[in-house]
Amino acid sequence: MSIAANTPDFTDTALASEAPRAATRIVEQALADDKREGLRMAVKARWVSLAIIGVLIIYLDPSWDILYYHLCLLGFALIGLAQLKIGRVGRSRPELWLMFCDLALMTYVIIAPNPLREDIWPPPTRFLLDNFIYFYVLLAGATLAYSWRTLIAMGLWTTGLWLGATLWMAGQPLVDPGLSDAIAAAASSYPGLGNLLDPNSVNFPERVKEVVLFLIIASILALAGWRSRNLLIRHAAVERERANLVRYFSPNVVEELSQNDEPLKQIRTQDVAVLFVDIVGFTALADATAPERVIATLRGFHARMEAEIFRHHGTLDKYLGDGLMATFGTPTTSPNDAGNALRCARAMITALGEWNAERAARGETPIRAGLGLHYGPVVLGDIGGNCLEFAVIGSSVNIASRLEALTRDLNVALIASDALVTQAQGEAERQDADFTGLEQQRTPQAIRGVAQAIDIWTLAN
Repeated sequence: MSIAANTPDFTDTALASEAPRAATRIVEQALADDKREGLRMAVKARWVSLAIIGVLIIYLDPSWDILYYHLCLLGFALIGLAQLKIGRVGRSRPELWLMFCDLALMTYVIIAPNPLREDIWPPPTRFLLDNFIYFYVLLAGATLAYSWRTLIAMGLWTTGLWLGATLWMAGQPLVDPGLSDAIAAAASSYPGLGNLLDPNSVNFPERVKEVVLFLIIASILALAGWRSRNLLIRHAAVERERANLVRYFSPNVVEELSQNDEPLKQIRTQDVAVLFVDIVGFTALADATAPERVIATLRGFHARMEAEIFRHHGTLDKYLGDGLMATFGTPTTSPNDAGNALRCARAMITALGEWNAERAARGETPIRAGLGLHYGPVVLGDIGGNCLEFAVIGSSVNIASRLEALTRDLNVALIASDALVTQAQGEAERQDADFTGLEQQRTPQAIRGVAQAIDIWTLAN
């Protein structure tokens, strides 16, 4: 269905300005939900990882002084909890600061000596333990919660902290120069091995290799995060399109449209129920009412009529100024299309009565409406060039429209063709209440454009 063809004239400007805002809200909400879910997953993954690492370090070094590292693990757990509390979509300085604290704490834990340990090794020996790999735990968790830009920043910050720590370590005084000489002498036949095992050497090329690889992996994960974000935005766009469809089709029809590729392009003929509803005497009402009140009245009327259409599994085909056209059985038929149309029409009359009670309490003029219903064959299919409209055309549409106009002449609220009533009476979900008050007219009515007069049923005002 073409939105351009079915949007009422008086709301063109409002809808044009509202659509971008609605799209933005959907995307923002999708990003916010994704960020919140990502943070929850990241914190859970962090806590599980920290628990596993806590057990691992006991296995690697079963001594009391590792309690220091368990306290450090608690610090990482608290930082994760703080990130969950303050995390939000968009740039957040507190969140970035917590991430920097995460990386700084990791650097400190790896580089600084354990204050509970008595045997003091030369400081650079800490590089021989390959503890840089723990940075990857933080990076993996960050991919669940942060944007691709933040992952790049994390890679750059880690590089700066690690190289800075390396330079600081290189500037520390040697603890045991003789140890370096002894290892060099022992590995004199293998110069490279001596440099690798030297406890007083920071082995700067190895440190550079560590951060370069870390940057490469962070960049790849950032690229994956960028792709994931784009997929999320496209998914949000699909949800926006689905929300737009809900404005025109009942939820069950939208569900069908979303599960089929091209159900509307198949030109076909099928039996459907057609309903027209229009405000009686609207021109006179509009002439005597301020424009703002006219628009408010139309919006109130359309909103109530739309609600009943969708509640009774109908499709809003188009607005017609102060009225609208709905179909039941499009784009696919159901076993209860005629009955749904009749029940919808009666529900519209009830909703209109309730609204008139509200209007009377405010001292406003009551609203009358005429409804015309018919059941018969129509042609379905897309029409138009670039801007397509799902069209429902044929004599059945014209008959329903003429029956709605006839309600003025007969001074009734509703006119249904005998074809529709007969079809509704034969459907499985028929109820006696659906036909209460309906009276079959003895004289068939001549309908302009139709060769033979048709039998009708009426419902009094």
